[in-house]
Amino acid sequence: MENKSLKIGILGLGLIGGSILKALFEKQKYQLFAVSKSSYKKAEKYAKTSDDVKILSDCDIVFVCSKMSETNDNLEKLNSVLSENTIVSDVCSIKGFLKCEYKFNFIPSHPMAGTEFFGFENSFKELFYGAKWIICKENKLLREVIEDMGAKPYLLNENEHDIYAAMISHLPMLISTALFESADENALKIASSGFRDTTRLALTNEDLAYDMLNYNRENILKAYQKFGTEIEKILSLSEDKFKIKLKEIARKRGLMYDKDGKNKL
Repeated sequence: MENKSLKIGILGLGLIGGSILKALFEKQKYQLFAVSKSSYKKAEKYAKTSDDVKILSDCDIVFVCSKMSETNDNLEKLNSVLSENTIVSDVCSIKGFLKCEYKFNFIPSHPMAGTEFFGFENSFKELFYGAKWIICKENKLLREVIEDMGAKPYLLNENEHDIYAAMISHLPMLISTALFESADENALKIASSGFRDTTRLALTNEDLAYDMLNYNRENILKAYQKFGTEIEKILSLSEDKFKIKLKEIARKRGLMYDKDGKNKL
């Protein structure tokens, strides 16, 4: 793929936006532009930077990587700046709350990658290597750029995305948080790796955590009901069936990820 003249903008330079910037900078074949209220000076070695969205006016693709609560406002700002030919893609983990009618070509997307850390200082070029990247509408150019970051584009509509994200991302974060809060103080003093790993998502930035749980509340509640049903079903099994079930779940879980922790399914 030859895209030396392709202009790509990133609005928002937190963990995701910073990692997009660093991943594309590594390719040394794009013209990069970055906008941030507070971190734009930190990114000067990677792109032409500013705190004004007007710097993105000539971009071919713009990734909107701001807080979820600010995404609709930022899309509105871009609507008065970008041309109808510009591809704009958000990275929000929820799609149902987004306004999608703009003059530019808006394609909702979501990289299925992240850490419990946040901010430009914690971003890194390898974040998307081997990870799925949901796109809600097919587009060859966007797909190629995503693949250039080492990710694997995966087509889902907005409704499917939000249902599945509740099951494998938002409910686990809620459970992680509630599990930590429910443990007695004396229990915390003896907790080891199992509790540490199970409650990792409780470290999620509070703004991001709130937006996830608030904007996708209905799907999370449905996922929680299904989760509760599965707990009851497992605990009601006889000893032999209980062990068989646990062995089967362990087998499936063991096949799901590669040695680097990336989903193989």
